[in-house]
Amino acid sequence: MTQHEYIFVTVSIVLGLAMTRILNVVGDLTRHHRQVKFHWSTAIWGMSIMIFILQLWWMGWGLRDFSGWTFRHFVVLIFASICIYGAAEMAFPDSEDGSYDMLLHSQSQGRLSALAMLAYFLIGPYVNIVMFSNPVSLSIAVPSVGILLMILVMAIPRWFQILSVFFAAYSLLLLYVTV
Repeated sequence: MTQHEYIFVTVSIVLGLAMTRILNVVGDLTRHHRQVKFHWSTAIWGMSIMIFILQLWWMGWGLRDFSGWTFRHFVVLIFASICIYGAAEMAFPDSEDGSYDMLLHSQSQGRLSALAMLAYFLIGPYVNIVMFSNPVSLSIAVPSVGILLMILVMAIPRWFQILSVFFAAYSLLLLYVTV
């Protein structure tokens, strides 16, 4: 087993849990659809988180030829995976009392999803510059857009609906650029 395989087994476990979390909540929302106060912006947010899960997983394949593995690289990638899991965990409502107000959740507890994504975007430049040897300016500029979006989501929750559209566009653009 190579170092890459060894490291990405652990990363894959965390990302698999994140994906499972989103799919499980979507299943719950579908089963309890009569109690759900659906909102498109929360659904778009969750889809965007799913894109970032897949993007990080795919990005891992790009590191298969990276030979300078250190424990620090491992910790950075695990922390990135944990951030994605945190974003997935808080992306959708999970109500004990059986009421699911998607927009209300996104404008309150859903901001924790944005906080987790903010941490993820702060990690991006390290991975891009140190591990992929990408240009510094691009490696800082691209995540800066995500950082700004997450700060706005946390600071101005009433803008969540429009910001979720921008977040979806940003996630699709990053997926296109990195795949």
